[in-house]
Amino acid sequence: MSLTKADLVQQIYQTHPNLTKSQCSDSVENFLSISKSSMIAGKSLLLSGFGKFNIKDKNPRLARNLKTGSVIMLDARRVVTFKPAGVLRSRINSD
Repeated sequence: MSLTKADLVQQIYQTHPNLTKSQCSDSVENFLSISKSSMIAGKSLLLSGFGKFNIKDKNPRLARNLKTGSVIMLDARRVVTFKPAGVLRSRINSD
């Protein structure tokens, strides 16, 4: 089961009675927008106690199609990696 954006909005709404559902939704949207913009610009995103999202550049490389055996060249690309904070890793592994 996945936690969706709507679930986040609902949980914020339930724990912050002074905010409207629209304000909660705007907050989640703004956070995600800032996060995406930062990573698109090549910056890492560090959330203390949660983890760090890194942007890594991958070089072009040769790959093989296992079905046909043909060799193709994969383009250079950027990937997002995630490293959980020690606190989060410990909590996940203790359950």
